[in-house]
Amino acid sequence: MPHFDAFAGVRYDPAGVRLDEVIAPPYDIVDPQERKMLAQRSPLNAIHLELPEAEPGSPRDRYATAADLLGSWLRGGVLVADPAPALYPYRMTTPDGATTTGVIGALRIDDDVLPHEETMPKPKSDRLDLLRATKTNLSPIWGLSLSRGLTETFAPDGPAAARAVDDDGVLHELWVLRDAAAIGAIREAVGGSPVVIADGHHRYETARTYQREVRDSNGGRHGDHDAVMALVVELAEDQLHVRAIHRMVHGLPAGVDLLSLLDRYFEASRAGDPGEGVAGALERDGTLALVTSEGTWALTVRPGAFDEAATDLEAGLVDLALRDVPGVSVSYSAQWREAVDAIGTHAQAAIILRPVSVGQISSWAGARRKMPPKTTYFSPKPRTGMVFRMLEDPTT
Repeated sequence: MPHFDAFAGVRYDPAGVRLDEVIAPPYDIVDPQERKMLAQRSPLNAIHLELPEAEPGSPRDRYATAADLLGSWLRGGVLVADPAPALYPYRMTTPDGATTTGVIGALRIDDDVLPHEETMPKPKSDRLDLLRATKTNLSPIWGLSLSRGLTETFAPDGPAAARAVDDDGVLHELWVLRDAAAIGAIREAVGGSPVVIADGHHRYETARTYQREVRDSNGGRHGDHDAVMALVVELAEDQLHVRAIHRMVHGLPAGVDLLSLLDRYFEASRAGDPGEGVAGALERDGTLALVTSEGTWALTVRPGAFDEAATDLEAGLVDLALRDVPGVSVSYSAQWREAVDAIGTHAQAAIILRPVSVGQISSWAGARRKMPPKTTYFSPKPRTGMVFRMLEDPTT
């Protein structure tokens, strides 16, 4: 079963750094424009570590640049190591008051940790080269625990040790928990059932590769390389806020009708132009939407379609309908407006999906099944810079 351990985190010194100015989103949702904005906000912003850039004229690559910068921040007191191992309760509160509360710790690699969905191919060397250079978990993966009542074992008490508000108005709060009895209760709860990776599949696989490399070089000895920093959240309705990831369709061959491709699983009817109420309308009416330059159609799942396709996921039906069409490719966006706006420039059509339910996620996780790629978008995202986990001291 999963092992979840305390670690001595490394955090920004609040006496010298305003945390709002130095936190950053996870690397894989930062586009070049946002990266530039964050880098300009502060020379101490975590984006300089998370998505480093080589210095002009320097012989060092960007990974060595990140490692040197991390070392200089540690030597200069910008970052300070906590004096003893701890677990770190972490809460995200959206502007409308919705909360997600989890706990950050060191999750053992190769225990009962399960992928939540299939992953899209990504360059694997980037995160591995960064981990090799910095020897630090810079951002937590996000794990979902099937243990009921886990949240009650780490309910934050008292003022947070660190607070920051991100650019979306989300409040991020982190507490430092060193009480041995509380840590024991959390470890027991997390260890009671599998942990399902919600976000961070590639970082988890990178940590596994790094673990093998270190073991091969040190004679198989155990150490901090055997775990990865993880935010673990109970898989519960009141803790998770799931958004859909919409499909943008490219490369349809001439003469191929997208409605005909979808007809196997969906009944289509004309609908009005997509407006601001489209997401609410989909949820209310139980439909998807197909948007092309020729108009908008509401898509309703045909009776028996889920049984035929051996899935209860609408995203799965869409992916199956498009899977075997030569030349067709699909890109993704968690913003329905972005998907619709791409029509005529970057895409021929957009398929607007509804979010999967927490019950569906729980059912698939309990059955140890992986959802199709890009089925879920968990929001809000934990921020890089709230706490780091060092595997080795880069200053030595």
